[in-house]
Parts: sequence; C-alpha cells; structure tokens
Amino acid sequence: MTLSINSMSRSFAFVFVLGFFLLSLSSQTFAAAVSLENSRPRVAVYIPQNLSGRPVPLRELREALSTSIASSGIPVLDEASLNRFMARHRIRYSGGIDRESASFLKNEEKIDAVLLTTIELYDENYPPKIGILSRLVSTAEGMEILWMESVALAGDDSPGILGLGLISDPAALRKKAVQSLVDSLKLHLSGEKAETKPVNRRYAPRYFYRADGFPGDRKYTVGVVPFLNASDRKYAGEIIVLHFLTELARDGRFTVIEPGVARQQLLNMRIIMAEGMTLLDADHITLSLGADLVFSGNVLVYEDFSGPEGAPKIDFSVVAIERMTKKMVLSSKSYNRGDDGVFFFDRGKVNTAGRLASFMVRSLVGEVAQAGKEREGFSELPYSPGPAK
Repeated sequence: MTLSINSMSRSFAFVFVLGFFLLSLSSQTFAAAVSLENSRPRVAVYIPQNLSGRPVPLRELREALSTSIASSGIPVLDEASLNRFMARHRIRYSGGIDRESASFLKNEEKIDAVLLTTIELYDENYPPKIGILSRLVSTAEGMEILWMESVALAGDDSPGILGLGLISDPAALRKKAVQSLVDSLKLHLSGEKAETKPVNRRYAPRYFYRADGFPGDRKYTVGVVPFLNASDRKYAGEIIVLHFLTELARDGRFTVIEPGVARQQLLNMRIIMAEGMTLLDADHITLSLGADLVFSGNVLVYEDFSGPEGAPKIDFSVVAIERMTKKMVLSSKSYNRGDDGVFFFDRGKVNTAGRLASFMVRSLVGEVAQAGKEREGFSELPYSPGPAK
C-alpha cells in the first residue's frame, strides 16, 4: 500500500512539473507574440500630399505603398475604413496629423501609427523624375516620428554601359521609389539601423555660425516651421522643412515634433509669418510646442529641371532659436548646383533638387556636431563655388 502511495505521489509530482513547464513555455510564446505584434504596428496610410505643382497619380501611389507595406506583414487599415474616418472627422489635410486626429485614429480604429507621404517632384517627361518624402508617426500621446526617409530618383541616374540602366517608364520609376521607401521602413521596424553614407564636403554650408556650447550632451526637442519662400518654386518653404525634419530625425540627437502638430498650433495662435519668424514668434512657438529649439529660414532658389540637360539649384539660409536663452544658437547659408564638382561624363551629378537638398541639409546637421574651436563662432567653410544662378 505504501509503495502504491509513493508511486502516485511521484506521478502527481511529474504531472505538476510537466504542467508548469508547458505553462511557462506557453507564457514565453505569448510574450514573444506580443513583442512581435508591437514591432509591427497597425498602420493607416494617408493619401500622399502633392507639392510637385504637377498632376500626380496619388491614389496609385497610395495603393502601391499600402500593398507593399501589407505584403511585409504590417497590418494596414483598409481604404474604405480610412475614408469613412476622414469624412466623419472632416479631415482634408493629408500633409500632417494633429493631436486630436491621432487620438481619434488610435481610439476608434485601433491604429498605432500613420504613414504620411509628400510628393516633392513628379515629371513623366524623359528621363522621368520623382521625389518622395515619407514618415511614420505614432498615434500615442507623444506623437513621436518613428521613421522618416526621402527618395529622389531620375531615370538617368545610373545609365550604365550602353544605357542599359536607363529607366524611361514613369511607372517603373514610381515602383522603384516606393520599394526603396518600404525597404527602409522594414529595416527600421526590424530594429536595424540603416547605414548613412558620408556627404561630400562640397555640400557643406558656405557660411556657418554655431553658438559656444551648442549642442550640449542633452537631447533637444525641435520644431521646424515653414521657411519663407522667396524662390520661383511653389511650396519650396514647406519642402525644405521636410528635408530638415528627415535629417534631424536621422541624426538621433533630436526629438522632432510632427509638423502637423506645429501647423495646428500656428493656426490656433493665428501666427502668420509673412516676413519670416520673429523672436516673439519663436517664443510663442517653442512654449506652445514644448520645444527646446525652433528652426526657420529663407529659401531663395529651389529649382529642378526637365529633360536630360540641366542641373538643379538650391539656395537657402536657416536660423535656430533656443527657448531658454531666447538667443540664436545656429545660423547658416547654403547654396549648391547639382553639377558642382562634376567635370567628366556627368559622373557624380545630382539630377533632382530633392537629392541635392538632402545632401545639403545632412551636411549642415553634421556641421552642428563638429567639436573644436574651429567650428565655434562664425566661419566661412573652405569650398565655395559661388551662389546658385
């Protein structure tokens, strides 16, 4: 009888341990599933904003983005539900998202993030050209910009031997641009950091001032307001802002405020910067946004070109005002052509203003990080081919 009882005890203990092990394994599997789900947020893809000044197949681009993202395993809100949501809340602006709309999306549609896309350039003439800037914005309370990327392509960027690399079909170029953006997004969501190639010194700002001690070891919250547009290119002030947001977010030392939030705050405060940003404007903007810094500036030239001959030209200046000191901590002047430093067979030529702007702004943000007295105070940087004409 004693033997039977001991045997039963051992059997019970074995079943208990086995059950505990299976329960633990199940919990780990569930935790892994939850972690995987969090790394793949449910996304709403807004119809792209068109700042190109030309007709653009916006719905085809949105569908291509949605399909490519969904095929990567990322849940996407269907178009019918998104259209009903936007009609219900009378949302017409697709270039950004404010806090109220983000809260509605999160609570009503269970959306974790919004993909906002802007078309900077679209030209179907040979060689075709396209410029797209895209960002993923969290609908959580902080509305963090989770990822941001720009892509600017021309059909003759890489002609190759006998012109085998030329792209003459605008649809093929659109597909390549969309795939480039989605590949970058997938890489970011996987936890990997994309490699950022160094920028040639010829894209450095021509004149540059940085206050002593800026930037410090702290992380800055930054707002970028529309630049004053004195160029012939419509929307150039808004386009250059998006390039600044992209490079500041890529840098890692700055928390960038969603431009849709900044836009709504400017509307609420009835601030119209017809002649550029004043110190009083900067004070109001930084306080209302909770920003440590606010960037603004002027765009004098922002030119693309159509066809195989020509070069893009960009000329802009920028200032940054700090909230606590109410002082200018950064000022610079930049101008470049796409064929600067190009002498043989168009090697190294930049064919789109979007790509040129990306290089110029990335170089400027890189100058902010330079340590040493040679970068403190006012300086004229070495390479200066003259202003864009």
